[in-house]
Amino acid sequence: MIDEVSNKIEQGETAVLVALIGSHQKEDTVAEYIDELEFLANTLGVETLNVFTQKLEKPDKKSFVGKGKLEEIIAYVKANDVGMVIFDDDLSPSQLRNLEKALEIKIYDRSLLILDIFLKRAQTAQAKTQVELDRYQYLMPRLTRMWTHLERQRGGTGTRGGAGEKEIETDRRNIRNQITVLKEKLKKIEKQGITQRKSRGNIVRVALVGYTNVGKSTLMRILTKADVLAENKLFATVDATVRKVVINQVPFLLSDTVGFIRKLPHHLIESFKSTLDEIREADVLLHVVDVSHPAFEDHIRVVNETLKDIEATDKPTILVYNKIDLYTPESDETETEEETEGVETDTLSQLRASHFSNDDAVFISATKKENMEEFRKKIFEKVEKKHFTIFPNYLKNEYY
Repeated sequence: MIDEVSNKIEQGETAVLVALIGSHQKEDTVAEYIDELEFLANTLGVETLNVFTQKLEKPDKKSFVGKGKLEEIIAYVKANDVGMVIFDDDLSPSQLRNLEKALEIKIYDRSLLILDIFLKRAQTAQAKTQVELDRYQYLMPRLTRMWTHLERQRGGTGTRGGAGEKEIETDRRNIRNQITVLKEKLKKIEKQGITQRKSRGNIVRVALVGYTNVGKSTLMRILTKADVLAENKLFATVDATVRKVVINQVPFLLSDTVGFIRKLPHHLIESFKSTLDEIREADVLLHVVDVSHPAFEDHIRVVNETLKDIEATDKPTILVYNKIDLYTPESDETETEEETEGVETDTLSQLRASHFSNDDAVFISATKKENMEEFRKKIFEKVEKKHFTIFPNYLKNEYY
């Protein structure tokens, strides 16, 4: 049903990206947002041909960008046979209608792009149902002729009134009916999920959390020795994957959860509710950070804010600074080769001293398997402490 009302993205499509730069934003921050938007597009197999930015205090009510910038985008789209335009912020229904009329190609915004990725990545019944529901609810007020059956038959864009409008109304009615069905289905699935999680009450639960594409799935695969998807793509994991792990004879359940991103529209948090439930109900969190990313501190802030939103900040947490093999400190370009000799071996200690004095932090490389024994030891310490509260007569062991 979902594809009947969507302007589905095809592999190998081309696109241009559009973003605004407000007076309160730095251009390099906007550049990072655009890089992330491009990564999102690439995840769906879309090739970015160009990026258009405009300094504007707030989006134009009619077309998001100003008239002159829109004309520039139209000219480029026509000259280069571009298939779609992706906006870095959400579009209102009227903006979407006006842009589709002006550009005559597919228009996406950040929310719709993320929802398409969620839909593609979802595996479990709950995740699929939740994403379909959220996508329908998002599309309902935004239906235009380019999102109807007629467009797929090549009759929608050029048809005036009549059949086109009736087709949109038919789609709206179908969507309303489907939303009702999905909501009922989701209630039943969520009841089953609550029952399943209650049955795990006698075992410690640990959840991997963090920004997207930081290496959580790689760590999951290493710790569980299971075949878990690990890709260099955003939202490689949408569903919560749960596996049993034993360290030093102490068992626990480890779950891999969806990664967070900056500028994640708040209404999309419900799209991966099933994986967030694993975080809310976990006993211990492993907050994984890609320490090689230049904005890793900002990523930490984004994750912490999201954890606060879902009321999951009061849990014992280990900060796992991953990819230390790729970390390079900012260097002075005037330094000579002799002056930088030996700096690499000192990098980790410098990082520890300059940023973190937290005993609950560990620095690793999942791909190189560096410091993994220290990582396991810290997990064991947290898990054993919780395990002892569940089983008071448990004989405490030293880690080995």
